[in-house]
Order: sequence, then structure tokens, then C-alpha cells
Amino acid sequence: MKSLRIYLLSALVALVSSFSVVNAQEETASESPFSIGADVVSNYVWRGTKFGGPSIQPGLEVGLGNFAVGAWGSFSLNGFDIQENDFYITYSVGNLGLSLTDYYYQGPLFDFSDTAGSHAFEVGASYNFGNFGLLAGLVLNEAPGAGSAGGDLYIEANYAFEYFSLFAGVGNGWYTLDEDPTKDEFGLVNLGISAEKEINTGNLSIPVFGSVIVNPQAEIAYLVVGFSF
Repeated sequence: MKSLRIYLLSALVALVSSFSVVNAQEETASESPFSIGADVVSNYVWRGTKFGGPSIQPGLEVGLGNFAVGAWGSFSLNGFDIQENDFYITYSVGNLGLSLTDYYYQGPLFDFSDTAGSHAFEVGASYNFGNFGLLAGLVLNEAPGAGSAGGDLYIEANYAFEYFSLFAGVGNGWYTLDEDPTKDEFGLVNLGISAEKEINTGNLSIPVFGSVIVNPQAEIAYLVVGFSF
């Protein structure tokens, strides 16, 4: 009788475990590959250059294994600044990330010419060494509608501490905006500190973030705060 009870108890445990595994598999299988969200920022500042005032910046992405395909935009709330809508594809393996981004600035959608096109294509790479990260982006094409002459290069180093992160970036072309191409030299264009936290209001948690950004090359500084939802 004792052996029979042990056998029945073992069978019951196995049955319950099998249901748990099935439920876990179903939950994993039902997880959507899509992610969607938006930021609202006090100013749109990117890599040391201000592109607009208060803006809403939505994003939509789908993950496909190590690949991700998505769209990201920045739309000024006052309607007078740059309206941007980018498309990108990324590939990640380990600490290495690779990307191809189409920066699109609301000109004719199918104009990819080097005389009036509004699409600037950038290949990028990033690598993290623990808390230390490096990234680089190179614009491939001339696109007057996007303000790119082609060959625009940006390199950034950053380090994440427990409560904040520091970053420093150098660039040319797009980033230094020198009207004389013969004087297009690299400059320190993006230097700053960022922090983020969550504000809890009852059952609602709101991620907020902020940055102090200095562009020594342009001799200007910005303070940006925002929240995500």
C-alpha cells in the first residue's frame, strides 16, 4: 500500500509539473514580438545638435531573432521644427550591435537623389565592455534634403555608473555644420551627463529621464528632460 501511495503521489507531481511547463510554453509562445512606445521631451537634441523644441517621439519595433526592424520619429509639438521619421534594421550578437538607419526628413518620400533627397543612410556599430560602451555611425550618401554631404562620421564613448551615465562624442560634417567643406574637421560636439528614474504615483510608474548636454564645438549647452509611456 505504501508503494502504491508513493507511486500515485509521484504521478500527481509529474502531472502538475507537466501542466506548469505547458502553461509556461504557452505564455512564451504568446509573447508579442512587437514593442511600441513614445517619449515626450522638452527639446529634441541629438548628438549635440538641437533639432526642435518640445516633441513627441514615438517608436514601433518588431524583433526577429537577433534582428529588429523598426521606425522612430520625432514630431515637434509646435509644428514649426523638423519633422523626422526614421526607419532602421539592427542585428545584435553578444555585446556587438550593427545597424542600418534611414534618416528621413519629410521631403518627397521616394526622392533618394543627391540633389534634393531627404534620406540619409547611416551604417552603425556599437560594442559594450561592461559599463563602458562605444558606438560609431557613418552616413553613406549625399542628401541635401537631410543636410548630409555624405561621409559624416560620429564616434561616441559612454560609461554607466549606478545612478547616472557620462558620454562624449566627436563628429564632422553633419555634426559640425561648417559651411566651408575644406574646413570640415572633427570636433567635440556632444559632452554630457544623463540620469533616469521612475516616479511612482499609486499603481502607475512613469519613467523620467534628463540630460545636460554641452556642444563645445558650437559653444552651446542644453538641458533636456522627458518621460516615456
